[in-house]
Amino acid sequence: MQRQMVNLLENVARQVRSNQRAFSVTPKQREIFKVQSPEDFDKKVKNSQEPVIVDFFATWCNPCKLLTPRIESIVGEQAGSIKLAKVDIDEHSELALDYDVGAVPVLVIMQNGKEIQRMVGLQDEDKIRAWVATAVKNAKQ
Repeated sequence: MQRQMVNLLENVARQVRSNQRAFSVTPKQREIFKVQSPEDFDKKVKNSQEPVIVDFFATWCNPCKLLTPRIESIVGEQAGSIKLAKVDIDEHSELALDYDVGAVPVLVIMQNGKEIQRMVGLQDEDKIRAWVATAVKNAKQ
């Protein structure tokens, strides 16, 4: 019985080895950064020709914690077509006030220094994906 199990495992291992293919893994290009100062925001967000999603969040906000992996994954899927700027409202309250952020999470798409779209609150992944895809498509026109 024990010998049969060993033979079975050896056969499976042989099949796996014979079916292996060479492949390469390229990491998804992501443009995700945390805003360090109002000047950094101006440089990387306001002056960007490409669309930038500004994620206004707080470390104590549970919906923000749930949103983070969703939006980061979706931005990664866009292969560099859109950037993600993370703004902690506790560290940069002046930016939150400038953009009328009264509750978090808030996602704002900006391009050429102008607000294009806004999404407030925790949303499901499909809705965020469609929202981002629309912004990327409109930016290319």
